[in-house]
Amino acid sequence: MPRLALAGLLALVAVGAEAAPRAPKLAAEAAPSPALLQRIAALALKQVEFGSISLLPVRFEGSRIAGPIEDGGRVIYCVSGRMYGRTFGKPERPKVALRYASDRLTVLDDDEVCTGHRTRPFPELDALGNKP
Repeated sequence: MPRLALAGLLALVAVGAEAAPRAPKLAAEAAPSPALLQRIAALALKQVEFGSISLLPVRFEGSRIAGPIEDGGRVIYCVSGRMYGRTFGKPERPKVALRYASDRLTVLDDDEVCTGHRTRPFPELDALGNKP
């Protein structure tokens, strides 16, 4: 009897594995390449919110990125961080939404698209923004 139960259990596991194939990732869900992350960081740092026109030196900590986010046929990345240096003691929290299409990044004026999406650390922005 135990052999029959074991054989039945193995059959169920095999059928369950075949019945639940993993869905392939969409292009928008794929992790961005390191080169694209560098380009995103460089474009974010060129924005006024990220201190591009600051006479005082700034430094970044705890930068985050969300995305790729597919929104109405467009792929969006959201970048945020904590920027120190232009204000005394209290960090600024700059944000920018970037659209990626046809291997080109453009800045979006819509910050609402970034609300509620999961972020992950973005050390590329901290490293690039904190260069002496």
